[in-house]
Amino acid sequence: MTDLQSWVRPTCEGLADLLAAAPAETWDAPSLCEKWQVRHVVAHVTMPARLTPEQFGAEMAAAAGDFAVLSDTVAERDGALPPAALLAALRSPVLHAWQPPGGGAAGALSHAVIHSLDVTVALDRPAVAPDEAVFAVLDQMVAADGRWFGLDLTGIRLEAADVDRSWGNGTVVRADSDSLVALLAGRTLPDGRALPRG
Repeated sequence: MTDLQSWVRPTCEGLADLLAAAPAETWDAPSLCEKWQVRHVVAHVTMPARLTPEQFGAEMAAAAGDFAVLSDTVAERDGALPPAALLAALRSPVLHAWQPPGGGAAGALSHAVIHSLDVTVALDRPAVAPDEAVFAVLDQMVAADGRWFGLDLTGIRLEAADVDRSWGNGTVVRADSDSLVALLAGRTLPDGRALPRG
């Protein structure tokens, strides 16, 4: 079995390569994360490269233990960093080796893949994560039956348009694998499609 952690680096570096070559205004483009521009997503995904565990603890205390508040605060603040600093954080070996508490390599990979898709799907660009990484995260999310993001998949059949794979029974939702991951992460696609909340 491939080490899931090994796919984090190419995912993050692929996102860095894409953004380094993109027009400057790309940083201010909307992402799939509600109210977040591309710069905010990159600031969020790269938090582990900038914050020590002690600093993260202080941020969490300041947010009264609410991770959503912490995420918005750090994304807004650090999203104002120069693009070069954010790109360097995406390329940081610290980020590539990081694992979320209790989440292990699977959590690290899903963090990198889902947030990279928040950018690439919104920009209508190909996924930067290796195909195998996208499929691995997709399998994890399907196995969780929507619970990761509070979705209700009852009566829904997910079909991948780019590979011969499907999950569930019922009303068909057909999209490329990267868009299916975004949908299972509770995002609304640029075409307006979203999965029902639980």
